[in-house]
Amino acid sequence: MDLKQLEYFVRVAELGSFTRAAIALDVAQPALSRQIRLLEVELRQNLLARNGRGATPTEAGKLLLEHGRGILHQVAVAREELGVARGALAGRVSIGLPPSLSRLITVPLTQAFRARLPQAQLTLTEGFSLVMIDSLRMGNLDMALLYNPERSPDMEQTLLHEEELVLISPRAEVPEPKGKSRPAVALRDAAALPLILPSRPNAFRLLLEAETMRLGCALRIAMEVDGLNAILSLVREGFGHAVLPAYTLANIDHGGALVVRRLQAPRPTSQLTLVRSSRRPSTETQKVARALLQDVVLQAIAPYAS
Repeated sequence: MDLKQLEYFVRVAELGSFTRAAIALDVAQPALSRQIRLLEVELRQNLLARNGRGATPTEAGKLLLEHGRGILHQVAVAREELGVARGALAGRVSIGLPPSLSRLITVPLTQAFRARLPQAQLTLTEGFSLVMIDSLRMGNLDMALLYNPERSPDMEQTLLHEEELVLISPRAEVPEPKGKSRPAVALRDAAALPLILPSRPNAFRLLLEAETMRLGCALRIAMEVDGLNAILSLVREGFGHAVLPAYTLANIDHGGALVVRRLQAPRPTSQLTLVRSSRRPSTETQKVARALLQDVVLQAIAPYAS
């Protein structure tokens, strides 16, 4: 079995298309098809079901895809460790970021990465928790920042920060405070407001539902929107209120049109966790990148800590 053939197969299976894989690999499509066919002949099994819409792995192909990702990952680890032996930290590091945090840390993380790991390649992917968990298991991500992930034996978790969620409202609907700060809002009262929340299974949505259920009340959902900027834009225009970490407003120019108030009785608290697959060994580059990520995150959210 040729490593190049294995790489070609994995890329076609992941992208579901010979055309897209050929573009991604920068090879001619006939050459790509020929190499995968040679692999199928060698293994005496069809690995891909070809149709007008693309290509999908057969049962044998799914099995090879799982092993193939692991094999290619181990080859990458070996190459990187040989580079370390030469005194260079190189290789690729792929990190998954939640939308609520990516705007805040993307630039400082990239700057820190380039300064500390100039010969390595950084890939940042923004996504929701369930998608990123699957990507971690498949080896597409080396690590990811997740909110309130479920415990799993195949995932190694490191708690970075516990963040209180806040109520974000249009300024026009919030009276000016009599003192220096606005009073906190009871969670029960916040639940009765028209809320603009992400759809399930968003971690913040599930946390709020669990907390209000314990109070014996329900959330008043005005709209479900799966997009941070869209949610805040709708709140700014007076369509409802949002419940998110305070740092989601970082680097967003709302012109003072949004008001942040703390929640209480109880205070909904979300856990920000750094997650990686426990089934794959970390390279030295990934270990350094993981430490950089922790430092950048903690520095970025410190001004918003409760």
